Amino acid sequence: MKTRDLAAIVKAYDIRGVVPDDFDEQIACDLGAAFAHHVAATAIVTAHDMRESSIPLSRAFAEGVLSQGVDVVEAGLGSTDMLYFASGSLNLPGAMFTASHNPAQYNGIKLCRAGAAPIGVDTGLQEIRRLAEAGPLQPEPRLGKAHTEDMLAPYAAFLRELVDLRGIRPLIVVIDAGNGMGGHTVPAVLAHLPLTIIPMYFELDGTFPNHEANPLDPANLVDLQAKVREVGADLGLAFDGDADRCFVIDERGEPVSPSAVTALVAVRELTKHPGEVVIHNLITSRAVPEIVAEHGGRPVRTRVGHSYIKAEMARTNAVFGGEHSAHYYFRDFWRADTGMLAAMHVLAALGEQDSPLSELARDYERYAGSGEINSTVADPVASSGAVETAFADRPGADVDRLDGLTVSFPDGSWFNLRASNTEPLLRLNVEGPDRAGMERLRDEVLEVVGASTV
Repeated sequence: MKTRDLAAIVKAYDIRGVVPDDFDEQIACDLGAAFAHHVAATAIVTAHDMRESSIPLSRAFAEGVLSQGVDVVEAGLGSTDMLYFASGSLNLPGAMFTASHNPAQYNGIKLCRAGAAPIGVDTGLQEIRRLAEAGPLQPEPRLGKAHTEDMLAPYAAFLRELVDLRGIRPLIVVIDAGNGMGGHTVPAVLAHLPLTIIPMYFELDGTFPNHEANPLDPANLVDLQAKVREVGADLGLAFDGDADRCFVIDERGEPVSPSAVTALVAVRELTKHPGEVVIHNLITSRAVPEIVAEHGGRPVRTRVGHSYIKAEMARTNAVFGGEHSAHYYFRDFWRADTGMLAAMHVLAALGEQDSPLSELARDYERYAGSGEINSTVADPVASSGAVETAFADRPGADVDRLDGLTVSFPDGSWFNLRASNTEPLLRLNVEGPDRAGMERLRDEVLEVVGASTV
């Protein structure tokens, strides 16, 4: 029996831990009962990824749900955005069993309310944790019933209705699924379209034998970049482990930044919905709000993280939202994030005109960015304070604390320094009007961060 303190696995946005050391079937069962009690629904829909532990954990969770007299709709193998589709289309709370891009020994649960509404630490996750920590809940006299339901086919059909790819010019696309759920969903969604798909690592394998299923790390894009160049593809796509994020590579094998993808998709959505709100987090390029405004939209800046993005989308009725981490949110998809739908928008934008992707993306890449740089520090608060002291009094510096420390300068350069929620890390993002200026500011900030750790 595991300790009843679940603080180690209940994170800000989801539940995640090492199996079975931190997270086992008994805990999953107790979390299922707690979730059922908390949402007070008649049924809950579940799905799981390809990890070896996902099926037993999802079944244990279902037993907990059933014990509370709540039915379970088992959608089976799927991506996280397929689970969001199931939650939205069935109007049921949902539970997705995945650890996303984490290594094989991890697993977790992403929870949502009916209509794919988010559940985070401030919107129910702490209460679910409290109930699960108290031990098994008393079973209800009437147990729930479970049945399976195929959601992959309707999910694929729904996405194809949102972005029609049938009339685009033929494209050669290399897709790296990283042995994750993209290998399951891509064939269903992108079949019978004018696309020649060259698959990489589509075999479902939760041990990730080829590389980590984390495209945010440039090392995990190397194989895809090489294959795009080798075959002369029009573009490459890389999905993370649960296929809710998608990274884009142009025909030269060069990454297209998630900020550029955000701006590109925003322009397409604003063409259909003029004047509407587009959400962007504070780490996306400043090109994003500029381009949104130039196309008649209303950019709204928010904190990093899906619960903040989704809450702001609901408040403003935003048509679209994007993050630097390649999470893309669509009002037409219950405000949930879906890498597949973002990929389809990129394919449509490219296939509706004759220019290569590098030329198309150039319109959305205005500034030089550092990408996210992690520094291990003894005291993140002290280190961040040292950086603020060093930079806040510079001429024209503007400081805000919406999410970590952001300092902007009159020449258009800026940096954001945020502490990790789970590790003694500071995450730095820097942008400048050109590469030389960005690198100069980056190195200055890192020098202060390094000095403050001594």
